[in-house]
Amino acid sequence: MAKALFLVASLLVLGNVSFIHASFAPNLIIDMAKIVMDNYCSPEKLVGMKEAIEAAGSNTEILNIPDGESLANVLSSGVQTTVSDPRLMVSFEPNYVPVVPPQMPPLPPEQLIAVLQTSIKLDILEGNIGYLRIDHILGEEVAEKVGPLLLDLVWNKILPTSALIFDLRYTSSGDVSGIPYIVSYFTQAEPQIHIDSVYDRPSNTTTKLFSMDTLLGERYDATKPLIILTSKNTKGIAEDVAYCLQNLKRATIVGEKTAGGSVKLEKIKVGDTDFYVTVPTAKSINPITDSSWEITGVTPNVEVNAEDALATAIKIVNLRAEVPAIIEGAATLIADNYAFENIGADVAEKLKGLLTNGEYNMIVSRESLETKLSTDLKTLSGDKSLKTTRNTPALPPMDYTPEMYIELIKVSFHTDIFENNIGYLRFDMFGDFEEVKAIAQIIVEHVWNKVVNTDAMIIDLRNNIGGPTTAISGFCSYFFDNKRQIVLDKLYDRPSGTTTELRSLPELTGERYGSKKSLIILTSKATAGAAEEFVYIMRNLGRAMIMGETTNGSSHPPKNFRVGETDIFLSIPTVHSDTTFGPGWEGAGIAPHLPVPADDALEYAKTVLNKHFAGQK
Repeated sequence: MAKALFLVASLLVLGNVSFIHASFAPNLIIDMAKIVMDNYCSPEKLVGMKEAIEAAGSNTEILNIPDGESLANVLSSGVQTTVSDPRLMVSFEPNYVPVVPPQMPPLPPEQLIAVLQTSIKLDILEGNIGYLRIDHILGEEVAEKVGPLLLDLVWNKILPTSALIFDLRYTSSGDVSGIPYIVSYFTQAEPQIHIDSVYDRPSNTTTKLFSMDTLLGERYDATKPLIILTSKNTKGIAEDVAYCLQNLKRATIVGEKTAGGSVKLEKIKVGDTDFYVTVPTAKSINPITDSSWEITGVTPNVEVNAEDALATAIKIVNLRAEVPAIIEGAATLIADNYAFENIGADVAEKLKGLLTNGEYNMIVSRESLETKLSTDLKTLSGDKSLKTTRNTPALPPMDYTPEMYIELIKVSFHTDIFENNIGYLRFDMFGDFEEVKAIAQIIVEHVWNKVVNTDAMIIDLRNNIGGPTTAISGFCSYFFDNKRQIVLDKLYDRPSGTTTELRSLPELTGERYGSKKSLIILTSKATAGAAEEFVYIMRNLGRAMIMGETTNGSSHPPKNFRVGETDIFLSIPTVHSDTTFGPGWEGAGIAPHLPVPADDALEYAKTVLNKHFAGQK
């Protein structure tokens, strides 16, 4: 109501501005407002306008203005601002001649062919990519007349192509009855699809548009790529076609955001004057989005300048041609190499199923392919480590001096001695055995010797994200006596089909902590990879109490595999721990003996150990 009053009032106030040399009837503004009220496609924006018009009807002041065009411009601005719709326009056109939609004349076949060839552009690009440009969307009546010719001249040449680029960058006119025709040629015959709903305000009726079950000629295979090119000049019915096919996930839109026009605009004469009001009298309501492209335009899936749209579309089509081989190759790598054979086979089969079901039909870039593939692999396997990756070359070894190693070790390890001679050791990543071996003596002198003579120890792995597992045997060995060699774990390597025993080491650098003194390991959701393997061993062998949160549930360090000859690489876990006595830690993580929030775990550990020592006194 308030908006409607403002609209009418603003029109009247604008009309009362004093000008000279010309005047118009006092009912002009009221007549314009009534046209908008009776015909505008979104009446919910005009609630209360009837009452506003009646209230303003007693105003009989004469509008004094210099000319009709000036008044029309002012009124257009006021209406557009008030209703928030730039399609509403007032014009002053004394010589206006209504546009009559052109009728298809009964031309001889050769002339009809010439007309069609000038309005439709067809080409077959390299790689068997079809290109079709249509600058006007034909309506049902015309389509039925020229249908057989269109089949021979255009459609039958498009059908054998491997993909189609449908160019609507220059399409600014069309007939709403053509929408079902175009959409149906790119969708399956069954089931019938509710494409769009068009609400017509003057008749207060809604027409539902459905896909057609019978067509002249064959449909374009629904599995073939369809790219629609758009520009800021793509308008009206062409926008509806693009929006429908985009939301049906049948087409990818490439180019610029479209004009944001209307399915139906009418220019209505204001009484006996030379003023006209252009009003959108109908609106599209998409059944999938429950919204419309009108005013806002159709947003492309890939937004590029209109002049770059064709080249971009060709790149997308060429990429999609590679996708089946990439997915098949990825599936084979997973089936052959994933640590858990049954899971690998299941993931590979389901991945190929996603390809068959069209899940990869809308890929627009290599990045989007890698992202989707990675997401699908994690979802299908439940394994965070099974994903796409970059094949980043390993950094060359650094030539550190002993002094540099000492400084590096100081920032990599944190030690402390708490009450009751409780040692504390924290490090956030495991190192490779060969690298650690070279500096083992430095680590012992600057780290291990600070905590080895304590009466109990807390090892803090709450922020340890893993690293290589090659040093696990050595680190575990410090917490067992050297009476006999212990089998810490058995590691199954899927590619080779071999099982390797992980054993404690008989010789170590520095003194052992031994198997008698209390040991608590702190964990969190971030504790991953090699750190989990260490926790798993110490828990299974009953050597430590685990306190904190269930660990990340990642995997042994994965290996990188190249997918065919592409530049796409997969990170695949190929090794898993001994599952003789039940599931390993991969995927599920390791549950602590004493679950506590990670932030509180250290204080809990100190409390437990202090009570233990207090009980011994």
